[in-house]
Amino acid sequence: MKNQNIIAVAFFLTSMNFLHAQDLVSDTLRTKEIKEVLIKAQRKKQFADHANYTFDKEAQQKARHTKDLLITLPELQFDAINNSVTSIKGGNVLFLINGIEATDNQIKSIAPNNVLRVEYFDIPPARYSKRAETIVNIVTKNPEEGYSFGADISSAFDTGFVNGSAYAGYTKGKNDFGLEYLINFRDYDNRILERDYAYNLNNSFYKSSENQKDHFGYTVHNIALRFTNSVPAKYTFQSKLSFLINSHFSKGMGSSVFTQGSNQENHGTIHNSSLNYTAPTLDLYYSKNIGEKDEISLNLIGSHYSTNSYQLDHEWNIANNVDVFNNDMQLNAKQTGIVGEIAHFHNFDKSKLSSGYRISNTSISNDLTNLLGSTNYNVNYLEQYLYTELSGQIDKLNYRIGVGITNIHNKSAEIISDDWAPNPKIVLSYGLAKNKTLRFTSDYTSISPLPEALSSNIVQIAPNIVKSGNPFLKPKHAFRNNLTYTYSSKYLDINSSVFYNYLRRDITQFYLFNSTLNNYALNYVNADFSRQLGLQISGSVKPFGSNVLVAKIFLQPTSVLIKTTEGEEIKNEYIQNRFALSSNYKNFIIQYSLSIPTYILNGAFLNTTENANHLYLGYKLNNWTFSTSLYWMGMVSEYKTKSLPQSLVNYNSNTQILNNKNMFVVGLNYDFSTGRKLKTQKKLNNSTSPAATF
Repeated sequence: MKNQNIIAVAFFLTSMNFLHAQDLVSDTLRTKEIKEVLIKAQRKKQFADHANYTFDKEAQQKARHTKDLLITLPELQFDAINNSVTSIKGGNVLFLINGIEATDNQIKSIAPNNVLRVEYFDIPPARYSKRAETIVNIVTKNPEEGYSFGADISSAFDTGFVNGSAYAGYTKGKNDFGLEYLINFRDYDNRILERDYAYNLNNSFYKSSENQKDHFGYTVHNIALRFTNSVPAKYTFQSKLSFLINSHFSKGMGSSVFTQGSNQENHGTIHNSSLNYTAPTLDLYYSKNIGEKDEISLNLIGSHYSTNSYQLDHEWNIANNVDVFNNDMQLNAKQTGIVGEIAHFHNFDKSKLSSGYRISNTSISNDLTNLLGSTNYNVNYLEQYLYTELSGQIDKLNYRIGVGITNIHNKSAEIISDDWAPNPKIVLSYGLAKNKTLRFTSDYTSISPLPEALSSNIVQIAPNIVKSGNPFLKPKHAFRNNLTYTYSSKYLDINSSVFYNYLRRDITQFYLFNSTLNNYALNYVNADFSRQLGLQISGSVKPFGSNVLVAKIFLQPTSVLIKTTEGEEIKNEYIQNRFALSSNYKNFIIQYSLSIPTYILNGAFLNTTENANHLYLGYKLNNWTFSTSLYWMGMVSEYKTKSLPQSLVNYNSNTQILNNKNMFVVGLNYDFSTGRKLKTQKKLNNSTSPAATF
């Protein structure tokens, strides 16, 4: 009944907004302007929740494609390993072209001289806030009809590392057709793992010290076919059919020294796993302008995952060949996801109102065999989100005020939970001077546990140690606050922030004693709360006022406190960091990336961030680009984990991928585009949940 009520309210709200429509103002995703700063090769306009960037003719001529323009923005960088544009701050980045969600290949298909501006949202609008931390909208011209095509490939010489993609597009009249293909291939045969478990159980001391070498990798294929029919200022229809094929594998063998009291044994170990799934997805979108003041948009997405996963963990006593444990887990899952959204947009004279309702449902049928036997069970995860948001300007004060409500209705194998939470949000921005802005944002939202955390699955990972999900988990509620000072000039573009986040019922992992199995289980639990307090500095420095030399920086000193439901407090302080140094000179581009690992709190564990020491060199010749890269120079990629003193199990691990050390990669890229790109505004961009795995 509650679900029916909220649907009724959603349609009533969008209808009322339409009936009370008033004065028009042209816009895309834009809110009100604060100030404008002219920088060589770029012109920046700061708004309450985003900044607009335009580019001069010289910058457009130097760029191979639009991706090259994007990486000149202060907080965006080129991730050569994944051949993508990422935020130096981390987190998810959602890319749009004229308001329509876009892939990397679509971005490359846009000629730089067809870019009118780039809208960079570091405070996402309500309709995107649950999907990404950063929104980048590329607004293009509307040139003549034509076509575009391109391909790229990069590969390592001495190890299994390949990135490749190809695309083709054709525009004629009001119709646009697109075809894309992407492949990512990894095959590493020299990953080393060292890990220790130490604990007390049944009045005895146990320790397991394991050394393992494994061969692992993955292959991802993504094929997409897109059709758009659009008449500017009237309507837009888009359909996109994509097919994702994903396969992962890991084959490891090792040895372990197992200690119980004063007795010591030598054990052999095997850890094998595989994950394969296919996922066809259909994305339908329709937008209609109603007069000159209003627009209504509809988005419907359906996907179906067929997932097969396997995990074998076997340990035995070498002396007598007796099994210590033999974990053989198989999971076959059928997952259907549906997302629907309706939204209404209205432009007033000095403000803009957007309202909408989104519903997403994921249904999973699991056929599971594990330590406890065989079982078949179904789960269902439903989330509804109703929102409305008003943005405008009063003198020098820009504002964005939103209200909403989220309902999370999860049906796990053990329990049905129903959670309602309000979603207020306020964004205030005040222009202190031509190039200085002070912004404040505060919001409250709810976040559902991932299907993996809610899983009823259980696997054994070491003697007397198992890992399991928790179907009784509850959604967490996040109260987030941020005060940001922005300074922009020819030489410096920096955001300095202080933030405070409070997460009620935060979801963490702890070792718990399992009285039924008489062992320890690594399980997901709801903490009482967690608190995050810190500073953040991000942006770019241009010593010469141009892209000849650019230094980008991200520093985030943070203090974290987790309070368990038993009243125990866990604290951690760290400084997360990323650095990039780049140079664009004539047809050459050079980029160096560095990240110094630091331990970050994750439940009962401290995990290191990924280390980085990468060099990229590219040369553009007409429509061709030749590149070479050297990754993890003088080091291996390394990942460390250690447990806190409060943990019931003392755990330490160190994983190194030796294949990555001094990995030399060469690449070749060709891009050609001419003529028209339909200028459409897709105001809704959604996706179904990813494949459910354990």
